[in-house]
Order: sequence, then structure tokens, then C-alpha cells
Amino acid sequence: MTGIIDTSSSTFRQIMGNGIRYEIPKFQRDYSWDSEQWSDLWEDILVLLRNEEQEHYLGYLVMQTADNKVFQVIDGQQRLTTISIIILAVIKSLENLCEKGIDPDNNQKRKQALINSYIGYINPVTLISENKLKLNRNSDFYYRQYLVLLNVQPSRNRNNSEKQLREAFLFYLKKVENTFTNGESLAGFIDEIVDKLYFSVIKVSNQINAFKVFETLNARGVQLSSSDLLKNYLFSIVDNTSPHQNEIDELENLWGKIVDKLREKKFEDFLRCYWNSSHKSVSKRNLFKVIRFEITSKEQTFQLLRDLLDTADLYLALQDPNDEFWQGSQPMKEELSTLKLFHIKQKS
Repeated sequence: MTGIIDTSSSTFRQIMGNGIRYEIPKFQRDYSWDSEQWSDLWEDILVLLRNEEQEHYLGYLVMQTADNKVFQVIDGQQRLTTISIIILAVIKSLENLCEKGIDPDNNQKRKQALINSYIGYINPVTLISENKLKLNRNSDFYYRQYLVLLNVQPSRNRNNSEKQLREAFLFYLKKVENTFTNGESLAGFIDEIVDKLYFSVIKVSNQINAFKVFETLNARGVQLSSSDLLKNYLFSIVDNTSPHQNEIDELENLWGKIVDKLREKKFEDFLRCYWNSSHKSVSKRNLFKVIRFEITSKEQTFQLLRDLLDTADLYLALQDPNDEFWQGSQPMKEELSTLKLFHIKQKS
């Protein structure tokens, strides 16, 4: 597959413990893991600490780069962010020990070593953090200002992503402080898990190749969020035109309404049905490439999303002969029932 730079298995230490920076594309989905996922990951970590397993696999990490220095995280941001939060919880625990006068010199050294290795550099004058991981536009300020700098975190006037980041940090801070009682064990905890948590890392050179990676993995049963890739592209068109905030808000609103309408239906299937109904038929494999060629302006982006929103109800109704959309149209109900009976669907 052209455009793939590298595929490898890498531990968290190998991914984050270097000079490379990782960025969540600004219009990717927000941080959304909740207590169920936090608990599952913590239990997996405890299994590692008890030596019941020697390593824990965290799935695919798909990244895109133009220079091998800064990587856009196409898939895997929830996992990378959560592990970073665990490390920040340990750093906060070390700070708390220092404030209590418990082995302050060594614990300060341990704290700084973890920051330098896995979090980033903090300018001593401006206190602006240059982080190894940059979150999306709804999350990064909170991550930099409150989590990385270990500041008191506001409990009000936060968006959903910031709320989840705060709750994740407090969840793991409690777990860490209930499990480890001194600086040596806290630092040892991180030193152990960064070598035992690993990913299958796929690095690609551009968005089209990244999309092909998604399709290939999906065909093998590994379900990745390829709609995020399209969303990021469409939003980047508007972002490059120096938009007003209300334009970005409207795009978010349109996208959210489309996804809400589709519910469990695959966005990519709907998009292809819509596209082929009004354009020359395109295969699933080439869909993103064609849309990227055709949709290049802010006006086209808004029009596409509005058309998708207007069409979503019809798409859902076409899959259900008993949908209220077909009330009073018995012939259409019968036709749709026949199609459903024989499982007729669009070719790939």
C-alpha cells in the first residue's frame, strides 16, 4: 500500500519517550472515555502489576506525518490521552508527597523526570507547556492549563470533553494514591507499565493513504473510526479560510445532527449511498478520494453537510418498509420488503 511509512509494534515508552510530538486533529472527536473504560484499563494494568500477564495490547494506533517529527493521531487518541492522564495523576501524587515534606528532593526529581520523558517541556518563564501530546480544539487548553500544570481544576463552566478529562484525572489520582504510598513505588509503577502497554503502530504519509489503511483494517474486522478522517478533512477546509466561530459551531451542529440521526447505522455506508445517488457511481475504496477532489471550498462543505442532513431520514426509511415515511404508499412498502427479503444492497 503506497504511502505507508512504517508498521510496527511499539510500547508506550517507545512512542512517547522520544522527541516526537503527537497532535489530535483539531476537529476530531473530543475525549469521551468514561468510568467503564477507565476501570477496564485500570484492571488490565493491575493484571500486569501482579505479573499475571507480561504485556497488554492496546490495539491499533494510526498516525499521519509529513516530516516524521509531528504526527497527527488519526486513530488512538482516547488511549494515548488516558495513559497520559494516568502519568499526570502519578506526577500529582509525587507533588503531594513533596508538599508534605516526604522525601522532597528525590520525589521532585522523579516528578521532573516523568514530565520530561512523557509529558513535555514547561517554559520556566511563561509556564506555557510544550507538550508531547496536543489535544483537539475543545480539549487542549484545559489539558495544558490545568492537567499538565497541575493547577486547581474548575468544576464549572466546562465543555463535555473538559469534564471527562477532569473526571478521568480524579479517577486515576484516587486509584494511584490508594495503591502506592511512596515516591519509589509511584515512579516504579510508571516505569513498569510504559514497557508493558503496547500498540500496533501504522504511520502513513497523507490523508488518502490513511483512509485506505482504515478500509483495509475494517475489512479485516478491526473497526476504526474512518468517519473521523472525513470530518477532519471537511472541517479543515473551513478552518483554512479564517472562519468566524459561528461557522465552526454550525459545522459541528450539522455534523452532530447527522450522526445522531444515523445512530447505529454506518456513516460511510450512508455517505456512499448519498454520493452515488447524485454523482457518478464510485466504489467504497475510492469514495474519500473522490470527495476530496470534488469538495474543496467552504461553500461546498456546508452544502454537502446540509444535503446529508436532509437526506438522512430518507436513507433510514429506505431500510425499513414499516417506517412512517411510507404511510399511504403501499407499493413502496412492498418494493422495500422485497429488497429486504433478498438482502439487496449497494455493491462495494
